[in-house]
Amino acid sequence: MGQAAGVAAPPIVGGMPLKPGDKAPDFTLLDQSGAKVKLSGFKGRKVLVYFYPKADTPGCTQQACGLRDAAPQLGDTVVLGISPDAPAKQAKFDTKYGLGFPLLADEDHAVAEAYDVWAEKSMYGRKYMGIVRSAFLVDEKGRITEAWYKVSPKATTENLLASLADSA
Repeated sequence: MGQAAGVAAPPIVGGMPLKPGDKAPDFTLLDQSGAKVKLSGFKGRKVLVYFYPKADTPGCTQQACGLRDAAPQLGDTVVLGISPDAPAKQAKFDTKYGLGFPLLADEDHAVAEAYDVWAEKSMYGRKYMGIVRSAFLVDEKGRITEAWYKVSPKATTENLLASLADSA
């Protein structure tokens, strides 16, 4: 599989959707600059982990730019975007839109499977495996406080801001 050298694969827990109270599956992935990013490295801070199908496509651009624009309202909350795209493609996406947060390469979709967002999809009658656009808010202790499966690009930011306001 396309696992980057020196990056440990997460344990696969898949098969069951994650829900509030569950421990967030930890992962280590390469970001758009080739640096390793580990979810557990953000203990003590809230983290939005969101999965998107493909960098620089209309829905994914709307989703990422919405999160970029909301950054001043997020306080200490970390945003991590994950897709199957390679780091170089993630870097182009970040540069093109000035996103300013880590975009992580899950090229073998092991993390997507651990979060139960790798599924069969269908377009124009053709079936294929891909990312189900989803987002997860992880608390300071590494537990999921919100799980939004099949979220719309626009609703990702709206849901995050509403959840942060409720917990303030």
